[in-house]
Amino acid sequence: MHIDVHTHIFPPEVVQDRQRFYEGEPAFRLLYDSPKAKLGTVEVLLEAMERDCVHRAVVFGFPWSTTDLMMRHNDYVLESAAKHAPALIPFGCVDPLGSGSLGEAERCLTNGARGLGELAIYGPADEQIALRCFEDLIGCCKMLDSMMLVHANEPVGHWYPGKAPLGLDFYYALARLAAGMPLILAHWGGGLGFYELLKKDAPETLGKVYYDTAASPFLYQPSMYARMVAIVGVQRILFGSDYPLLSPSRYFREMTEAGLSSEEIRAISGQNAAVLFGITESPSC
Repeated sequence: MHIDVHTHIFPPEVVQDRQRFYEGEPAFRLLYDSPKAKLGTVEVLLEAMERDCVHRAVVFGFPWSTTDLMMRHNDYVLESAAKHAPALIPFGCVDPLGSGSLGEAERCLTNGARGLGELAIYGPADEQIALRCFEDLIGCCKMLDSMMLVHANEPVGHWYPGKAPLGLDFYYALARLAAGMPLILAHWGGGLGFYELLKKDAPETLGKVYYDTAASPFLYQPSMYARMVAIVGVQRILFGSDYPLLSPSRYFREMTEAGLSSEEIRAISGQNAAVLFGITESPSC
């Protein structure tokens, strides 16, 4: 079974005329101002899933600053997932720093969302204020027995749109706050998993964190798979494509190139996520 834990879908009106949504949304403009930045509706995602033999996909929107946009996008995700169940697993997406985000998070989680994600802060922010906001959202997830997927990125290397300024110490603090609930750190956790090699504190703090593979072909050498398997264990690595950024097939090809065993590829490609989401069926293409 193939399960993609990191996909984005957008309402048709956003896909058709993205420029109309730039005003008051600097993060959206930053990520999608280039015509090369792909946007896709639920129909586009479903076509890709069928083409690449993906049986389930976690779907979410974008952390809009405008409350109305945030709610409308979440409604689109929830309605799409309900219409195409059980193929789609909906997450609610909010601006972690937004004044109405906690209420919107609770609304989503009580109306079918299995978790919150992809939560991201793409611009400058006070780290302590951001942690307090995330603490409230984590409390909401724990109360409603759900999970969270958070954008994380490497603090060094080349710049690209969406490379958030918060450092690995911020995501480490998030892992401590999230103890007791599933936390998925996107994009390999920005390399945070490497610190599980430390002797003290880090193995316990990060020991329950999951790492997804989103955007890996753009960011890391294929050997990243084998190195992370050796450090954190195969069970906590989840396949995420960041679709429509990249197609799932590219990840499956890289896993093979990385020299992973067939058992390791099956675990990363879907078995680990099936356990996390309680999916028991085992369809094949």
